[in-house]
Amino acid sequence: MEPIDPLYTRQRDCQDCHKCIRECPVKAIRVEDGYSQVMPGFCILCGNCVLACPNSAVQVRHDLPRAQELIASGRRVIASLDPAFAAQFPGLRPGQLVRALRQLGFFAVSETALGAELVAASLAELMRTQPPRVWISPACPSVVDFISMYHPECQPQVAGVLSPLLAHCRMLRQHYGPDVAIVFIGPCIAKKKDAELHPDLLDVVLTFEDLEHWLSSRGLRPDQLTQIAESPEDRFEPAPAQQGALHAIEGGLAQNIARHPLPEGLQFMSFSGIANVEQALKDVPDWKPDHPIFLEMSACAGACINGPGMTAKTSIARRHYDVTHFPAPAAAPPAPSSLDLSCTYAASPITPNKYGELPIREALRWIGQHSPEDALNCGGCGYQSCRDFAHALLAGNAERMMCATYTRKLAQKKANALLRRMPSAVVIVDEDLKMIECNQHFEQLFPSDEEPASKPAAPAPRATLPFAGLFRRVLDSGEDIVSHDIRYKGKILNTSIFTIEPHSVIGGIFQDITEPTFQKEQIIGRAQQVIEKNLKTVQQIAYLLGENAADSEVILNSIVSSFGAEEVDDNDAEATP
Repeated sequence: MEPIDPLYTRQRDCQDCHKCIRECPVKAIRVEDGYSQVMPGFCILCGNCVLACPNSAVQVRHDLPRAQELIASGRRVIASLDPAFAAQFPGLRPGQLVRALRQLGFFAVSETALGAELVAASLAELMRTQPPRVWISPACPSVVDFISMYHPECQPQVAGVLSPLLAHCRMLRQHYGPDVAIVFIGPCIAKKKDAELHPDLLDVVLTFEDLEHWLSSRGLRPDQLTQIAESPEDRFEPAPAQQGALHAIEGGLAQNIARHPLPEGLQFMSFSGIANVEQALKDVPDWKPDHPIFLEMSACAGACINGPGMTAKTSIARRHYDVTHFPAPAAAPPAPSSLDLSCTYAASPITPNKYGELPIREALRWIGQHSPEDALNCGGCGYQSCRDFAHALLAGNAERMMCATYTRKLAQKKANALLRRMPSAVVIVDEDLKMIECNQHFEQLFPSDEEPASKPAAPAPRATLPFAGLFRRVLDSGEDIVSHDIRYKGKILNTSIFTIEPHSVIGGIFQDITEPTFQKEQIIGRAQQVIEKNLKTVQQIAYLLGENAADSEVILNSIVSSFGAEEVDDNDAEATP
């Protein structure tokens, strides 16, 4: 068993609903003993499992304490603020949020969008100086990992430039010195991996959810800071971003690139959501266009404004509006930076397990599928098809009980076996008093008036229900009838009618207490009760007699000892001169 990804935590309240598997685009979830856990070697940190889990059983590692420790250490800590903050905190002026962050202890607050502007300039120059080809944006770390692990054939198309965040970190360290600490605040959890892979550039990654908790714990509300006049310290450093803020929306980076001199015929395309990204990657390795094509890709549907670390309740359309209408200075596009933003992305392909047809069929038989017609492909297990689920079973990532059809059939078999083996007559009826299920003892006790043409292998529920009035009473009132004796055709039936689903499904148990077998069992049972009762009585009598005898012996011995001591004393007295 591989360890749980340290970027995730797991609670023991998983409801085994398989929603995390259903929403995970790469099925990087393993189920063991009914509990889901992330497999780190397969995860691209898209965060879909976190959003899908209805019980918060899968959570992202909270790095807020690490950020607070950095500030407490006395180092100069700079906040790199993702441009999606305009959608997270709609209506706030930049100075309000900057002042709130400075009151948390940050030395300065800078926009990650500055890094996006640097990357846009570098990409424009790179595409202008290279032959026509397909270029894939390096901005989304989840997409970069997805290509590296699951589509390594597309790795050469990823542009060799740092992501906007890492470019921003490099710029800040050049401006403030290498000893500063940098904390990114945004909607992305995949950037937590960037902090681990590039500790020389990035120290800690917080989500907007972390920031909300931090502000709340300090009693800070940025919207209440409007009464205080903004000072020069309440500004983004070292300068406010321009159009770089658009990289938080789908196609935003392409809009930034378009502000620069471009090669002739350059075409931009944008895709968001891993499913759409995967579709777009299919023909990329063999695609030889006669003009440059830039593919901007994001793992989150709608790009960063819909990231897993967002807590804003507004629609994606409203978030898009808030980002595009956030006040930004109008200026000419920045010139290409002298910073070295080059980066090499290496492929780390995952070799999938390949199973032949025979093992797959055997795995399908494990869940009761013996023919193609048995495959429902309902998706209840979280996988798109029964064959995909069979693959997961063979790989050890799934359990048979995840299949709802299998568990339903298993429960039905157990219920049927229990009904068959019960010595009493059992029947289950619905709200219309139609028999759903009954056992053979019920058929024998209440034989049908109509003889079937051929005797079925198992008794089928009949239309005629005895004692319908009693069943109707329990259905309407919801009160069970327990151990009620009824005379029926010269027999005495001990009857219990009980609720299974209130006012919908009820069951009945009938026992003929006039049967010799039942009488014999009753006599034996009563005799055993009498024997046990007599034995207990004898034991109690013996205990009392023994206790009384012991007490008597102690008393008599004490009397004998007492008189014996006195006689010795008298003799001694007489012998004395």
